[in-house]
Amino acid sequence: AVFISTTLFAQTNLNEKQLDKKLKILQETTQTVGFSVAIVQGRKVIYAKGFGYKDLENKLKVDENTLFAIGSSSKAFTTALLGILEDEKGLKFTDSPKKYIPELEFYNNDLNNNITILDMVSHRTGLPRHDFSWYLFPTENKDSLLARVQYHKPFTGIREQWYYNNFMYLAQGIIAERLTGNSWEDNIRERFFKPLQMSTSNLSIKELEKSANASKGYTLENFSTNKLTPYYNIAAISPAGSINSSAKEMANWLMIWLNEGKFNGKQVIPQQYVEKAINPLMLVGNGIADKKFPAQHLNSYGYAWFTSSYKGHYRLEHGGNIDGFAANVSFFPSDGIGIVVLTNQNGS
Repeated sequence: AVFISTTLFAQTNLNEKQLDKKLKILQETTQTVGFSVAIVQGRKVIYAKGFGYKDLENKLKVDENTLFAIGSSSKAFTTALLGILEDEKGLKFTDSPKKYIPELEFYNNDLNNNITILDMVSHRTGLPRHDFSWYLFPTENKDSLLARVQYHKPFTGIREQWYYNNFMYLAQGIIAERLTGNSWEDNIRERFFKPLQMSTSNLSIKELEKSANASKGYTLENFSTNKLTPYYNIAAISPAGSINSSAKEMANWLMIWLNEGKFNGKQVIPQQYVEKAINPLMLVGNGIADKKFPAQHLNSYGYAWFTSSYKGHYRLEHGGNIDGFAANVSFFPSDGIGIVVLTNQNGS
């Protein structure tokens, strides 16, 4: 095993120039202002590099430590918090969310009586997204935002269809707050940022604006002009997607998923949770290959990860999109490899 991993590591070093070249071509083809990439193998970061600009106007370059908004790639952090609380506080994913948030009301009694935390995690509540409900009417108060769920009429039955829902991740963040007595933000800092040495990662636009190495966001218009896009303050929906991080620091997050929940020998998330959370819970669509991605099969969703077979390799990944930024975080548990790509291109 040592021989194989050393050989692979050597090969990666040999191919670095080739990878640089391919990524530069990709940047030119997609007209992306800037992006960064990190690759993890086992317990090592074997590649971490930035391309293009974090600030186009002033020609400031991206590096592997540049901060980008990662959007919904934040979701796996929120659900992993519940994985820790399952271990420490006896939370069960099969519990009703109302056990922890008694005032939470859904549209009808069927939902009130039958939705579990696992249904919220796996996007199978039968509730529509209603994203404009938080995007156009933001508030800094999580409880008041969650109160809007009562008016969201289901479009199908519970566990009948996979349908993405940000409000259900807000609810998970609030469950963690109720169980710990700390804000979701403080829980993320304490449980992940500190042990994973994610010292520049942060959780709000205010913090991002104060950062010395933060990227601006851009939107490519008519495939010709990159327009500066103002930061969007995600406010109280934060557990669904407010993390700002760098490729280098996100590599540390990927490392725990490849090493039974450990980072530098320290257990960050329970091994039991990792073993469970790398499995699918609900088929996405019909699960068979999407015509756009013929090499990808069995599309499903698990504990805040999309799961699929990609060219015969088992992959977990989650994208993120928020005004001016797009991200993708992925890992291949059977291959021991993780990849993070962060960009300042809207909807890339």
